[in-house]
Amino acid sequence: MAEKNLISGSDSAIIPALNVPESIAEHMELFLRLVRKVLEEFDPGLRSTFDVLLADAIRANADEAAETEDERAAFAELERIIDGLDERSTTLVMRAFVAYFHLANICEENYRVGSLRARESTVDTSEREDPINDLTVAYRQLVDECGRGRAIALLQRLEFRPVFTAHPTEARRKAVEGKIRRIAGLLEQRAGLAGAALAENERRLLQEIDALFRTSPIAHKKPTPVEEADTIVDIFDNTLFDMVPDVYRRFDDWELGEKAGTVQPVCPAFFHPGSWIGSDRDGNPNVTARVSRQVAEKFRSHVLGRLADATQTVGRNLTLDAVSTPPSDQLVNLWNHQVEMSEALTARALGISASELHRAAMLVMAERLRATVERTADVMYACAEDFIADLRVVQSSLARAGAVRAAYGPVQRLIWQAQTFGFHLVEMEFRQHSLVHSRALADIEEHGRWGERGELAPMTREVLDTFRAIAQIQRRNGVDAARRYIISFTKSAEDVANVYRLAHLAFAHEADVPVLDVVPLFEQVEDLENAVGTLDAMIALPEVQRRLDQTGRRLEVMLGYSDSSKDAGPTSATLVLHATQCAIARWAEQNSIDLVLMHGRGGAVGRGGGPANRAVLSQPKGSVNCCFKLTEQGEVIFARYGDPTLARRHVESVAGATLLQSAPSIEWVNTETTEKYAGLAASLDAASRERYLDLLHAEGFAEWFSRCTPLAEIGLMPIGSRPAKRGLGAKSLDDLRTIPWIFSWSQARINLAAWYGLGTACERVGDLDLLRRAYAEWPLFTTFVDNVEMSLSKVDERIARLYLSLGDRDDLAAKVLEEMELTRRWVLAIVDDEWPLQRRRVLGPVIRMRLPFVNVLSVTQALALRRLRTEGEALAPEERERFVYLILCTVSGVAAGLQNTG
Repeated sequence: MAEKNLISGSDSAIIPALNVPESIAEHMELFLRLVRKVLEEFDPGLRSTFDVLLADAIRANADEAAETEDERAAFAELERIIDGLDERSTTLVMRAFVAYFHLANICEENYRVGSLRARESTVDTSEREDPINDLTVAYRQLVDECGRGRAIALLQRLEFRPVFTAHPTEARRKAVEGKIRRIAGLLEQRAGLAGAALAENERRLLQEIDALFRTSPIAHKKPTPVEEADTIVDIFDNTLFDMVPDVYRRFDDWELGEKAGTVQPVCPAFFHPGSWIGSDRDGNPNVTARVSRQVAEKFRSHVLGRLADATQTVGRNLTLDAVSTPPSDQLVNLWNHQVEMSEALTARALGISASELHRAAMLVMAERLRATVERTADVMYACAEDFIADLRVVQSSLARAGAVRAAYGPVQRLIWQAQTFGFHLVEMEFRQHSLVHSRALADIEEHGRWGERGELAPMTREVLDTFRAIAQIQRRNGVDAARRYIISFTKSAEDVANVYRLAHLAFAHEADVPVLDVVPLFEQVEDLENAVGTLDAMIALPEVQRRLDQTGRRLEVMLGYSDSSKDAGPTSATLVLHATQCAIARWAEQNSIDLVLMHGRGGAVGRGGGPANRAVLSQPKGSVNCCFKLTEQGEVIFARYGDPTLARRHVESVAGATLLQSAPSIEWVNTETTEKYAGLAASLDAASRERYLDLLHAEGFAEWFSRCTPLAEIGLMPIGSRPAKRGLGAKSLDDLRTIPWIFSWSQARINLAAWYGLGTACERVGDLDLLRRAYAEWPLFTTFVDNVEMSLSKVDERIARLYLSLGDRDDLAAKVLEEMELTRRWVLAIVDDEWPLQRRRVLGPVIRMRLPFVNVLSVTQALALRRLRTEGEALAPEERERFVYLILCTVSGVAAGLQNTG
């Protein structure tokens, strides 16, 4: 990898002198120059302030391993300068730093895309596997370990199910996303330009960067759930619709070689996206049955429109006449059926392609899809399966006539797209709290299902209407569009039975009750530890037994990483979740259950975040079964699926790990090491949980947490339709959502939710050699420690002290700082680093390069919070509002800089 020292581009343009990939360095220098130019044009004084702050921040972060006297002086100077700025200047300079972080993210994404393409260009296509494509590597290893027959059987079972959620963790507003995409496109074009074209490119970059700086990073209002659905629509349009069939094709290209695109494909349509947007009503009163219907209709009409356009494009290109490519009898029958259905549609198609029946049939199919959007009964498709069946007829006819490249090229691509997205785009999953169901049943018992003995509570009526909405969505979009119903805080099988009871009570006629797969969600530690007992009772329920018979005994269970982590601390939660998965996997095997475990993971380490492929490979035997399902949240959605090349890499990586997890060698390692280090796990669990709960249960902890982090201010951010609390009082941590809990610690540069308790646990174990062996051999511990090290790389003790001082509790602050130092010392010793991510050639320097910029925002945020906390009562309402806006700007920038929210 070519590297260079980042140096100043002019006498006052300063970038940290770090060894980073050359292209990142060049692009960071370019963007810093352009940002400074924009600031100079806006206000030369603002540009000067930007330079001074950046210079001090860089000096304050010069040494990786230990803080020097010069660094301490520079940090104090940085704090002094920020504290002396007037309110308007502070806000504007913070917006400049926020804009620069978005540009830094573009630089890194551009580098990753370029590196991936460069590596792919050097691959020898004569090799037995594509070393860049994790899916082909995994398949080949399965062939070697299990034999081709077993490998093919496992491949046909493969499923990757990302579920996009509406958690309010994406701190970047939609108006900013459009500018980011345009700037990224301009940067990618720049490499091949020179002369006037290069100058024009720079002019357009300046135009976009100027607009980015002048655009408030904070939206004017919270999005509605229907507007939140645009996140999925945007990702679908910009990435998924074309990227997913590319993944399938790339696997076929490697496995089939020259035969690819001329024979039946090998790769199944394994990517099945889901969504909670517009259907997750747990604690979100803005998600109603009406909203769910609207979101489902948005998804349905959009995917049908895209399929119609794609079908028309393929059809128009099928200019193969009857002389060269005679239609099969089945295609002629299909055409005759289309004629009977609508003479108007077929006459129009035949007028375009009189002697090209394949083309004519496809054009009619495109029109039928458009009629399906409008729900024109005479010609619409009843379901996606009928559309796929018609495509199969066309494909078979082309293949029989020898036009195999058309059959297994563009037509197969359409089949893959229809199999992946159906007529629903994503599978909507409904979620509600178990207490809401029990309260609704009690209300119905008292007042009657139709309110004949008194009016039902609004929430009860809403619960019943939710099941009616599910039924309507299934009728319109297909059963798969909305068949899962997740129960938050599942305590017993009765919680599952309650959902089925309510579903039946919602309808006058039994035939109208929708198909439901009720999914228990185990979140708190006690519920995770009792999960097997709950599942035993659950499969005895008649409704569950019927669904097991209908689905080949497939059962879905969800595990919550967020609340378990807030409940017992990150170390204990990791170990308890692993133990629960082992227990559920054994239970499933004993009961002949085809188990699907859904992982409720977030982007932050405190919510089970980190590389998904490594997480898959560390799962216990029998817990994956060639199907991996997880929630994709917040900034993770844009990071993983915003760019087609990176999205393809992510899908191939996770799918490859999901397939490989069934390899005997992987199963053996996970089983053996889990047993080998069971004693260590018990010691770490007990010590870390004791330390964590000692802090959490300290008197006044909740109020202290609220004062020393921007918790209250985060709740004001218009970044999601969902409230930060489920509805209890502000002094209760029990009902505080885990996302703002983690987001707040991240903003305070403490990241407590990712590591607290681990240092004490390691100290209690006291055997570094044992911990190093576990790190080297035990995949679960390796992944956890690596994720903690990454989280620690973004922690800054000096900034942490600024935030902790806001709480006026020296005792609690001392506990946090002591555990921070202890955890850092033990983690670095285990991984044998002098500072976090020392041996990560790209990630380490890139994160360190960001820190000076992030630190400016963090110090500004801490000082503004100090003003609010100490002078809040004395501030005029408009002055307070300006301070809150400043804090929210820094929140957005820190989130962009650290790439971690919830």
